[in-house]
Amino acid sequence: MLRQFLRYAAAGAIGTAVQYAILVALVQSLQMHAVAASTVGSIAGALVNYGLNHRYTFGSGMPHVRALPRFAATALAGIAINAAVVALLVSTARVNYLAAQVVATGAVLAFTFLANRRWTF
Repeated sequence: MLRQFLRYAAAGAIGTAVQYAILVALVQSLQMHAVAASTVGSIAGALVNYGLNHRYTFGSGMPHVRALPRFAATALAGIAINAAVVALLVSTARVNYLAAQVVATGAVLAFTFLANRRWTF
């Protein structure tokens, strides 16, 4: 399980890089609210992660017609957790949006790894 988690984290780092790049670009360039920008970035990162996790992390033979909806449900739950954590930390605790995103990323990583390992793939 440790090896699989490390693969998941490596694949996730790529999706997270996409997410953070979009987050910063939208906040800095378009002055979009941090929660909305984080959500847009999360969706893009999730699309990257699906392909990597299906093939690289889990080596799944499950057909995409079955795995993709499960992954989407897990990703949506992760996006909701991400938005809630960022909103809570930015609005309530007045934490910098990037620091809040780091905390949210850790929470989402743990949740989605377990959900994808047990249910999606």
